[in-house]
Amino acid sequence: MARSYRIVDFFQKVIAIQIGTLTVGKIFTVLLLALLCLIVVKAMMRLTEKMLQKLHVSATLKGFVRSMAKVIYYFIGVLIVADSLGIPVTSLLAVFSLAGLAFSLAIQGSLSNLASGVTLLVTKPFEVGHFVEVGGISGTVAAIGLIYTTLTTPDNKEIFVPNSDISSGKITNYSAQRERRVDVVVTAAYESPVADVKDALLQAVEKTEGVLTEPAPFIRLTDYKESCIEYTVRVWAENQNFWNVKFDLLENISVCFEKNGVEMTYNHLNVHMIDSKK
Repeated sequence: MARSYRIVDFFQKVIAIQIGTLTVGKIFTVLLLALLCLIVVKAMMRLTEKMLQKLHVSATLKGFVRSMAKVIYYFIGVLIVADSLGIPVTSLLAVFSLAGLAFSLAIQGSLSNLASGVTLLVTKPFEVGHFVEVGGISGTVAAIGLIYTTLTTPDNKEIFVPNSDISSGKITNYSAQRERRVDVVVTAAYESPVADVKDALLQAVEKTEGVLTEPAPFIRLTDYKESCIEYTVRVWAENQNFWNVKFDLLENISVCFEKNGVEMTYNHLNVHMIDSKK
């Protein structure tokens, strides 16, 4: 019994040993609390990872959320440990708030791009591989980052567009739909009968490979100009065949007009001379 008292007394003396302003017992408690916080942070990170897997978000957004969650969890853990050491947490929060405010003001442009990047990754107005027009620039989306979106132009230039410019402007996605309409406007002389022109245009459509039968092609007279009649041809094609269909259709219209004797006119002015002596 006396031996047990001696052991307890020994541990009490060890715990009471003063190291600076802290005792050994206090240091042991803080270390135990820090270990517990670390275990909780690891568990929270696993829970966050499972939630991200269920949401099916992009890899870029997963990495961003994962990093932000880790910073927040560890920051809360540091506050808990600091409070156990007797450090005023309110003062610490005030210091971090001031530092955060100064930092955010210094990089407010980047933060705007970052917020826009998160918005793009969540809303998904386009995906990698889509052909889009954003910020007055057209190109194929090569990568969607948190700060910039990378576009590859048709002439193989790589352009980095700030995400804030994209989210604040109009986004045109040419690849979102499976089918796309091809619009062609042509003119013919007034001397060419309307029925002949429409028949030549129909022949051109039937001759063009890749034109879909549904929806049906649209061929109509759409306007009377000063020196010609305007016709509009609208056909549908698979998205990946859009440009081939459009270029082939233009060539076939020229061939079919010539074959059917249709004059493809241009802006001109007819001058009639009147003999005043008569």
